[in-house]
Amino acid sequence: MKSATYDSQLREISTKIEAGERVTYDEGVFLAEQVDVQTLGRLANLVRERKNGDFAYYNTNMHLNPTNVCVYRCTFCAFRSDLHADKAYEFTDDMIRERVAEAQAAGATEIHVVGGLHHQKDFDWYVNIVRVIHEACPEIHIKAWTAVEINWFCFKTKQSIPWVLEQLIDAGLGSMPGGGAEIFHEDVRGKICEHKADGENWIDIHRQAHKLGLRTNATMLYGHIETEAHRVDHLCRLRALQDETGGFQTFIPLAFHPENTGLDQIQKPSGLTDLKVMALSRIMLDNFDHIKAYWIMLGQETAQLALSYGADDLDGTVVHEIIYHDAGAQTPEGLTVAQLTDLITEAGRIPVERDTLYRKVIRDGAAWHIGEPILTGAGA
Repeated sequence: MKSATYDSQLREISTKIEAGERVTYDEGVFLAEQVDVQTLGRLANLVRERKNGDFAYYNTNMHLNPTNVCVYRCTFCAFRSDLHADKAYEFTDDMIRERVAEAQAAGATEIHVVGGLHHQKDFDWYVNIVRVIHEACPEIHIKAWTAVEINWFCFKTKQSIPWVLEQLIDAGLGSMPGGGAEIFHEDVRGKICEHKADGENWIDIHRQAHKLGLRTNATMLYGHIETEAHRVDHLCRLRALQDETGGFQTFIPLAFHPENTGLDQIQKPSGLTDLKVMALSRIMLDNFDHIKAYWIMLGQETAQLALSYGADDLDGTVVHEIIYHDAGAQTPEGLTVAQLTDLITEAGRIPVERDTLYRKVIRDGAAWHIGEPILTGAGA
């Protein structure tokens, strides 16, 4: 039985959320540690519908992971490979062009590019990947290279963050994904990915990207060795940067998949945990327009439920996703547009195709053009 203090605190926080006021770090920890998932879901859905009504968004996209060879050995990663391992691979320019042609044929508006930090490839190799995609299909949006990769490029070139980003923009970069954030808190990050960009590096790289006009995404990897307080701390750091720059488009909570990783003794997060983190994220990130339920990691059924627990976006058709499948994801490597829209409709939401920058996509089969920007909140 909950105490009178609990009831009073929950009532006070609920009133703030209903009024559109900000939840503090301490209040976030209270919600994360003590409040049941159904109550969190109800509060998150208030925020979700205030911002996005009954709309749920998706895009037609394709993934490209140019190499799995990586200098880092993050405990949680099942994708990376040593240079001479049997599973090691790297894409040639022709292979990249083939993937772009496949994306064009499928009517994709976006190619999502991330991969390993190959210690024998210089920065120009990574710039060339963006350039080859852009030259092969100038109209397709290139969302490429996480902050961890940008940090590596700065190390390799001994150049500044803005310089590195400007080279990529000149080659055709359109925006940045939000990967590599994991958990910002030093007590956790030092144990699961001690050698790669720390939380402050990640934040500053996104800050610099926003200053250059690049829109970016943000993520959080949960369900490994972090605590509820670590999650809330992570969300508060993202919220603070969004206050400063306004450059984030969407937040994606990423459920940890332990299979084939150095943490395979850990049980993957339950569906209830997935929904709880989704709801908490929507409540805490009051200045983010969108929260994404990445169906690849959550599974299609949980992703559907998440549309009533704060999420307003299911990502996209994806196609050729291998990073999380290497870690044991049992979902398909891609969904059709019809399957995505069915998932959304069955969840009681209205499907809307968007491009990477959250503009409506007007489609005639595989042919498409960009429509009006998607408005949220009072402007929706």
